[in-house]
Order: sequence, then structure tokens, then C-alpha cells
Amino acid sequence: MSGHDSRSTHRPEPDPLLLAIARYARDATIDSAVAFDTARLCLQDTLACGFMALQYPACTKLLGPVVPGAVLPGGARVPGLDFELDPVQAAFNIGAMVRWLDFNDTWLAAEWGHPSDNLGAILAVADYMARAGAAAGAAKRVLTVRELLAAMIKAHEIQGVLALENSFNRVGLDHVLLVRVASTAVATAMLGGTLAQVVNALSNAWLDGGALRTYRHAPNTGSRKSWAAGDATARAVRHALIALTGEMGYPSALSAPVWGFQDVLFKGRALVAPQPFGSYVMENVLFKISYPAEFHAQTAVECALRLHPAVRGRLDEIERVVIETQEPGVRIIDKTGPLANPADRDHCIQYMVAVPLIFGRLSASDYEDSVAADPRIDALRARMQVRENAAFTADYYQRDKRYIGNAVQVFFRDGTATGRVQVDYPLGHRRRRAEGEPLLERKFAASVRGHFGAAQAQRIMARFADRQALDAMGVDELMGLLVKAERRETA
Repeated sequence: MSGHDSRSTHRPEPDPLLLAIARYARDATIDSAVAFDTARLCLQDTLACGFMALQYPACTKLLGPVVPGAVLPGGARVPGLDFELDPVQAAFNIGAMVRWLDFNDTWLAAEWGHPSDNLGAILAVADYMARAGAAAGAAKRVLTVRELLAAMIKAHEIQGVLALENSFNRVGLDHVLLVRVASTAVATAMLGGTLAQVVNALSNAWLDGGALRTYRHAPNTGSRKSWAAGDATARAVRHALIALTGEMGYPSALSAPVWGFQDVLFKGRALVAPQPFGSYVMENVLFKISYPAEFHAQTAVECALRLHPAVRGRLDEIERVVIETQEPGVRIIDKTGPLANPADRDHCIQYMVAVPLIFGRLSASDYEDSVAADPRIDALRARMQVRENAAFTADYYQRDKRYIGNAVQVFFRDGTATGRVQVDYPLGHRRRRAEGEPLLERKFAASVRGHFGAAQAQRIMARFADRQALDAMGVDELMGLLVKAERRETA
């Protein structure tokens, strides 16, 4: 007797959303010059974030093979290091690096997230394809950087469009769910999957459910929020590779009554894609340029820095600091009381305002214990009031604005006050792209020079400076250029 129940032979048509994502990932042609130009900046910026993270032992201790010695000669490489790994573990490494400092690009809507997290899967798969073959028996294929950029645009679009009106945070799920979904679709398509295989892989990605946001919120804020994206990209690559073996999918993974994602984890609401998939997200993505800070606080940090000259000599005279922010900012990063670790501090708007008010700066090292021990920081935090500004919230959700406004004003005990400083959109916003692009280039250059020896750094910078040559370059050649050579090689 067969082990399969005959009643299970009828299988429904795939959920329309699964099909729409799969068709876009596999068949869409990207022709937006703005999207490609932005994706090139995004590639540089995401690599920069990874190189900077490699200065932190808390990050590097998680990198490399799962166990010592489990390497794959000819496997996918990790930028800035010299590992050769299977593509699943390489995706974890790259994804963890680029997210570690909370400094890579951002998308803010009903759901939040960091679309460049997907580069963990995309880079690992592209290098693996060129070096080891797409799957058992498949021919090797070298993608160009131009094709890599197109894959990035698609991953950004899938994650970002799904974030426009589906709020996973409202049901307690973390935004890395969308990284897993976007990376699964794009990785399976990159590997040559058929439409059915992309759908099958996607269905399994959704069936994984979602990580809880517990590790992003007090009293449990911790470093998992820095490697959660690596975990999501690794899982995505595994789903892609499994689908290519012919493993089955689950066509109503989203909509199945009782057992589908929507009923189990989304309170019975239907998932929606409110607009067609194109290149909107990459064109409008937000870059973190100046401050490694949770994005809802970026403009608050800018406000605080402008106020620093007026308050630095009067810290003991401050009666209160009023911070106006958007509703998501209140919900996510308004924190009072003790902060346990750097992960807790970089998700606290009061901390991210206090440091620039006191010191006139905010860098990744300012979240470390050595800086946080300064008693002036917590003393100032205790005098802060955080409130929602309804206009900031409205502009945050408006499609043609997508502002992330904040305002800060300092009041003194003698009845005087600073001016109220308001910034509507941060330096990384599309409306400030001309202002921000040179600073993005500087951020990239500083990260490369800070990690690589002089001669290798110069080769990397020269290749990225020639956009046409970069686009035509094979991804395997690019990855070879980024493998860490001698730490202090001389020019």
C-alpha cells in the first residue's frame, strides 16, 4: 500500500503572490538607469559596512566555517577575509558582516528592514556559480557585476514592496523574514531555477515562519539582531539549492485555511503587494551615511549635532530635552532605564541624542561600554521626553515623501532654551542624494583603506572608480579582488 493518501493528489494553483514574486525574480528585465546607479552605490556601501564590521571581534568570532576545517576549496569567498565556504555558510558570513554595525541601507514603511542584507545570498551564490557550478551536474556560469546589480535591484524590490503595507512587526515578527523571502526568490532564479522551482523555494521560505523580534527589544535586546540577516540569507540559499534538486513546494503556503502563513502568523489577514514589482525600492532606498544608528533616529542625531555647540558648556544646566519623532520611532527606540549592551544602545533614541549633544559625534565605538560608562549620558537620558509628532508620522508613510523627521529642543533651568531644530529627511534620502553621494564614496574609501593593505586598497578603489569596467567585470574576479591579502601589504 502506498504511503501517500490518494486524497492528497489534488494540489491547488500556487498563491498569486508566490507566482508574482517568482515571475518577477526570474523573468523581469531591469532598465532603470537610476536603479543601476543606486545599486552600484549600494554595492560599495554594503561592502564598506562589512569591512568596518571586521574590526569587531564580536562579529569575526561568528565567521568562517560552521566548524574549524570545514572549508570547500573552490567554494564561495567572503569579502575582506580568506575563507572558501559552501554557499549557505558564505551567505551567513556576508549577511552577518554587512548588518553587524547597523550601518547599511534601510527601507521604512509599514514594515522596516535593510534590503542590502540580501547581498549575503546574492554574492555567495554568484561566486559559487562561477567557481563550483550552480548545482550537481550544472555548468559553471560567471555573472557580471551588471547582472549582480540587477539581482540586487530585484531583491530590494521584493523586500521593499512587501514591506509597504504588510506590517510583520505588528504581529511580533522580525523583518528578516522578508530578507529570507527576497533572497530565496532571487537566488533560485540566479541558479537557473524554473518558474515552478522558484515558486517551490518561495513556498518553503514562507513556511519557515518568522523570527520573533524579541532580540530587538528590551529587556532582551542583543547581538542576534546583528546576525539575524546572515541567518536569513543562509536559509534562503539552502531553500534555493533544495528546490533545484526537484524537491516539492507547497502552493497554498500563504493562504491555506488554518495551516497557512496568513492564518497562523498574520492574524488571518491577506498578504498584499500594493504595486507591481519594478525598481521603485532601489531608486528610493535610504543610505546610512554619517551615523551607525537605527534609521528612525538618523535625523534626531543630526539635530543633536547642530545643537552641540549651544549645549556642550551647559550640560549641568539642562532641565529637559524634548524629542519629537514619528510613531515607529516611539514604538521601536524610545527606551528608558538601564541599557544592557551596544545592541541595546544603538536602538535607544535617547542614547543616540545624548552622545552627540555631549561629545559632538556618534560613531560605532560610542555604543561600547567604555563610552557608555560616562555618567553624563544616562543623566541626560533621564531628562529626555520623547513624543510623537503626527505630521512626522503622516510624512513617513506618504509615498512621494517617505520622510523620517525628528526635532530636538533643549530647555535650561533658568527658563531659556535652544531653538527647536527639525530635520525632515536624512542625508541618505533620495532628495539629498547629490549631497550624500560624495560622503558614501568617502565611507567606502575609509573602510577599504582601514582594512586592506595599501596596494590592495588602491586596486579596489581604482576598479570601483571605473563604473563601466566594474559593470563588465565577472563577479568571481571582483570577489578575488576583495579576498584579504597580507594585512599590511606595502604599495
